[in-house]
Amino acid sequence: MTHGGMDRFIETLKARGFEGEAAVNDEILEQYSHDASMFEIKPKMVAYPKNAKDLERLVQSAYFSRHEIPGISLTARSAGTCMSGGAINDSVIIDFPRHFKQIERLNSHSARVQPGVFYRDFEKASLAKGALLPSCPASRELATVGGMVANNSGGELSLQYGKTEDYVKKLDVVLSNGNSYELRPLNLKELNVKVSQKDFEGEIYRQMFDLLDKNYDKIKTAKPHVSKNSTGYNLWDVWDKNAGTFDLTKLFVGSQGTLGLVSDIEFKLVKKQPHSGVLVCFMKNLNGLGELINTVAKTKPTSFEAFDNYTLELAIKFFPYFRKTLGWGGLLKLGLQLIPDAFLLFRGIPKMVLLIEYSGQTPEEVAQKVHATRQQLKPFKLEAMEEDSTEAKAWKFRIMRRESFNLLRKKVKDKHTAPFIDDMVVPPPKLPEFLPKLQAIIKKYKLMATLA
Repeated sequence: MTHGGMDRFIETLKARGFEGEAAVNDEILEQYSHDASMFEIKPKMVAYPKNAKDLERLVQSAYFSRHEIPGISLTARSAGTCMSGGAINDSVIIDFPRHFKQIERLNSHSARVQPGVFYRDFEKASLAKGALLPSCPASRELATVGGMVANNSGGELSLQYGKTEDYVKKLDVVLSNGNSYELRPLNLKELNVKVSQKDFEGEIYRQMFDLLDKNYDKIKTAKPHVSKNSTGYNLWDVWDKNAGTFDLTKLFVGSQGTLGLVSDIEFKLVKKQPHSGVLVCFMKNLNGLGELINTVAKTKPTSFEAFDNYTLELAIKFFPYFRKTLGWGGLLKLGLQLIPDAFLLFRGIPKMVLLIEYSGQTPEEVAQKVHATRQQLKPFKLEAMEEDSTEAKAWKFRIMRRESFNLLRKKVKDKHTAPFIDDMVVPPPKLPEFLPKLQAIIKKYKLMATLA
């Protein structure tokens, strides 16, 4: 039997009415053996389901083939921007972007969308309605909304708006028995109905409720006290006694497709603020960084980003690279916008560049917030510039941060580029102690690395 038994598996799929495509040729398998992580695992097959019924057929066929193909497993994959290897395996990869790419319903406050829709396309459509899904990651131009759910993504706006889990209203999922189910928050009456069901779904709700209710205090106490947690399986958020709600979407968001295959997502959206502005700060050293972060946090910015001196030096060294991303016109515009900042940079490359963004209903409201924060930060003796968040200005530093990994990957030819630390969460008071120690380790092993 060739391809690890996958030819026979494809026959089983077709016999069950599978409407999509399947590939076992080496060129495709090699393509799907990578994602944005440092790992490489070659699958035995790639499946391209057309609809939710195809997902059911995949799960059912895998179950009935488990003896013939020991260890068969299914891994969901969208854009492959995951940096932890969640989109690769050595068995069957399920590709969503080819067919699951419909925005089925969209208005100013919610949307129903398939998981293979790219965030960039969804954002364009939602902004036309004056709405926004604000939990987009740094890979927003490449990521899909399904990947955002799988990873419980957050990004530059998460400081104000939270993570993807805060915006998932409903999920349609295919579970291990090969059937589709709708997951959404349930009140006590609805929960009692589910628990009383004498079927697969009822058994899931009975076991989950029993586990969470008997260990309620222990599980709630175990919740990490961090501003961002993307580790998945958030048991502590499923059962809320005080609110009387039981919500299995909280368990599925961030589980990277390990609990079931998502076929449809309903999102809550927020209203897009019409105006924004950025305070750009240059830190000569890291002294007082923790206190500075706490000071900024109290002002409730829309976003708060930072990148280190190595990122800035890399962007300056390979400045012409941005032509590929922006074109000649964009490169010229970027260069012109950086002229005022160049006078500050001539005094020395800062240890850290901070981007503090505020939004509001009017330009005057935004300008007031930006200026007020600049005044509050005077004791830290920073070089600072106030910018409106127009396309021509705001992105000049953001593009440096977002493109730093690609710069390393494409321009440093004698080294392999890999994201080896991702989504670290450090208490702000510990940052001045943490960052020099991290950079010392990087220097000790002669690594070229950026922090962004």
